[in-house]
Amino acid sequence: MTSQKTDTVSRSKEYREPVVVWGEKEVKISFYAFDPDSGVLKRKLIRLNRELKCIKGKRARREYAEGVASRLRDELKSGWNPWMQQSDGLVYARWEDACDRYKAYLLKQQNEHNMRPESVASYMSYQRVLMRWVSAERKNVKYAYQFDRRLVDAFLDYVYLDKDNSIQTRNNYLSWIKSFSTWMLGKSYIEQNPTQGIPRMKIRKGSKSRDVIPDSVLQNIHNYLEKHNRHFLLACYLLHYLFVRPHEIAQLKIEDFSLSRKTLLIHGDVAKNWQDAVVTLPVHVIELMLDLDIFKHPGSYYLFSDGFRPGKDFRSEKCFRDYWVRTLRKELQFSDRYKFYSLKDTGITNMLRANTDVLSVRDQARHSSILITDMYTPKDIKEANKLLMNYKGVL
Repeated sequence: MTSQKTDTVSRSKEYREPVVVWGEKEVKISFYAFDPDSGVLKRKLIRLNRELKCIKGKRARREYAEGVASRLRDELKSGWNPWMQQSDGLVYARWEDACDRYKAYLLKQQNEHNMRPESVASYMSYQRVLMRWVSAERKNVKYAYQFDRRLVDAFLDYVYLDKDNSIQTRNNYLSWIKSFSTWMLGKSYIEQNPTQGIPRMKIRKGSKSRDVIPDSVLQNIHNYLEKHNRHFLLACYLLHYLFVRPHEIAQLKIEDFSLSRKTLLIHGDVAKNWQDAVVTLPVHVIELMLDLDIFKHPGSYYLFSDGFRPGKDFRSEKCFRDYWVRTLRKELQFSDRYKFYSLKDTGITNMLRANTDVLSVRDQARHSSILITDMYTPKDIKEANKLLMNYKGVL
């Protein structure tokens, strides 16, 4: 038994050179390698029709096929055996082709309403950063199989250390890479998940990369927007007083507002929890909308289109963050810890500080629990409950 095993191991490195076979209907790579089950050299075919369909031009197709054959020769020379380690031909697919297929998959998911547009936009943004880094750092990633643990580790270090991003940003990239790797694995572009064993970095509980905005800064923001951009002021109102998230604001249409009921309907297909919700429109928000002649536009118009004005065309939430950073922060010189989303945190905090009952705040913020709402309660107004102080039961 021992000699038989030794013979199998030694013969496992026997092979015949891979060659490209150009047929009328299909293109394949043919080579022979030792099969331990049969004890003889066995022919292996790798068909390339699927990959070559994505490549334009005969010369480019030939270069791709020869490149795969060359890589197989190197693998066989280094001891790889296709019968002892089964692998699909897609692991030799070009890296760019795999990435293009992933983008097509994301867009298909978006079109079929299985993924939100903002999620697709974020995933594609993460992928662009990865591909630019691979190119700029000359990582020489040509084939899908080269997307491995070493590459992922180096890329996460680049995001966190070289780009000086926060732990949360690094963790966000890791979450996306896990999703991307699962897709790559499911499509046989890779043989093992390169993110396995890579942990999320711990974030100190309660820490955030943004702060509550002081009243003085809020007043400066209001004064500037009142003079220069009242439509963006309306977007700030919706985030600060109605707690509508930026990606939800981008999706709002004029028909979602009811003047008679003084409410806003947020549809479940854009909401974070996938449920329809109705929130209250404060009087001053309604007055601003009337001053801006919002309701003179068709109900099917997006509330914020070009120039933050009502229009037919959708604009992503990124336009709000860009204006906040490139215009407001630049003009008013406030801290970069005061982010556009800080308006929501600040609104909840200030509403609680004004002694608004926590149930009303919870419903307006669409929190699933009072415990979440209570996290926004400032420490300096958390006092003992007077009703409990005077309560005495039977015991």
